[in-house]
Amino acid sequence: MLRLAARVSALAGWRRYLAAAAFGGLATLALPPAFAVPVLLLAFPGLLWLLDGAATRRAAFFTGWWFGFGHFLLGLYWISFALLTDIDRFWWMMPFAAAGLPALLAVFVGLATLGLHVLARRLRLGGLARVLAFAMLWTVAEYLRGHVLTGFPWNLIGYSWVGFLPVLQSVAVIGTYGLGLLTVAVAATPALFGDPAESRRRAAGSVAFGLLLVAAIGVAGWVRLSQNDGSTVPGIVVRIVQPNIAQTLKWDPAERARNFERLLEMTAASPAAGGPAPTHVVWPETAVPFFLERDAAVRQAIGSVTPPGGSVITGAPRVRTEPDGTNRFWNSLHAVDGSGAVVASYDKFHLVPFGEYMPLRGVLPVAAIAAGSTDFSAGAGPETLDVAGLPPFSPLVCYEVIFPAAVKNPERRPEWLLNVTNDAWYGISAGPHQHFAIAQARAVEEGLPMVRAANTGISGVVDGYGRISAYLELGTRGVVDAALPEALGNTPYGRIGDWTLVLLLMSFALSTTIARQTP
Repeated sequence: MLRLAARVSALAGWRRYLAAAAFGGLATLALPPAFAVPVLLLAFPGLLWLLDGAATRRAAFFTGWWFGFGHFLLGLYWISFALLTDIDRFWWMMPFAAAGLPALLAVFVGLATLGLHVLARRLRLGGLARVLAFAMLWTVAEYLRGHVLTGFPWNLIGYSWVGFLPVLQSVAVIGTYGLGLLTVAVAATPALFGDPAESRRRAAGSVAFGLLLVAAIGVAGWVRLSQNDGSTVPGIVVRIVQPNIAQTLKWDPAERARNFERLLEMTAASPAAGGPAPTHVVWPETAVPFFLERDAAVRQAIGSVTPPGGSVITGAPRVRTEPDGTNRFWNSLHAVDGSGAVVASYDKFHLVPFGEYMPLRGVLPVAAIAAGSTDFSAGAGPETLDVAGLPPFSPLVCYEVIFPAAVKNPERRPEWLLNVTNDAWYGISAGPHQHFAIAQARAVEEGLPMVRAANTGISGVVDGYGRISAYLELGTRGVVDAALPEALGNTPYGRIGDWTLVLLLMSFALSTTIARQTP
């Protein structure tokens, strides 16, 4: 191992950066849909060995930057697929979507490795202390990535465990950022075998302790899972409709009526043999391509297929004409009852930059991909909605579900989460799988079931433990009727959010100090 570490750290120039990008790409395989978590035991030590040979701050920054670039280039390749829906207009944006976003996000990784370079030299951090410092800096970088400039906390390292539910249970206490902190710390410990100043016995002990910690978390999670009987809310059956309408056809004037009729037909379809009739129905984001509040005929059509005493909850755009004659638009969710009345509405508050609005539109006078020449307006924030026959719920439109600790109104805890989305933009790719996995993590963090309706998939129902009770595959058309799982008691993370991360970072800082002083 010492020889391998020496060869890696001796790489220079383009070879160093190519290796860094390769290690970053390898780390992506730990994330959904692959969930190859063991690759992190090579990817993060490889990065630390490369940093061993980075003699300057510039080299340290760009080693991390190239790691991040390879990581995000592979993990977010599917974002550029959105431009293919109107390639004649957006062809020039392809390089920016495919490589520009990974290049920007990689800056956060570069700052983390630069910070490690500076701290390691000023505080003389080596061995385990350096590994723990690296884990802290990586996590701080992830947190900043999730909050700076509206944030983009996609593919956090903690999501590697969504495929291993016993370990994922820990996010109910420490959140996804906290689980990522532990994951990076454990995954980076094999780097100690490449440290000439570190004894093999101490390196082996550190690796063993880290793996035992993960095992202990998994055992605790297994016990948590085994103590739940999967209770559901009596008398409620939710029908999720997945129409699987291609993005190129979704807003086509010649297809809108037919697409709407498809939703009505699927909603009115008889339940599976022997199955209970649905009491409520959920359609995806912008499933209705009309302004509901201005179109009585559309509302009546929806009301005609609404289950008795229930509602159809659907995404649809909303418009309001201002006194000066201009129109404002919202990406909204509406609940329609059997009479065709809109009984509840919600406006998306966390909009997608460049997709639903153009940042600095005065400087960048180009159309947003989804919104066009007129930006969507932002709603007021997380809300708890009441709809007859349903427990109160928190609606989340599209990528609002990716933000930890920001999916509910803290003043009034809901009893379930509803995520409607349209991932048709991204075709058959890793993106929708990642999106669904992120939704699973939110359910466990908050101890709340998640109902998810996606135009082309993946749709389903997840309980507060992250267990899937209903599922519609990506790229398929269909409906699924499912009981609504009961909410769990409020989790520690649900109560105090990312303050749990602060506590973890403080404990890591103390451990780093102890490790630094231990000969």
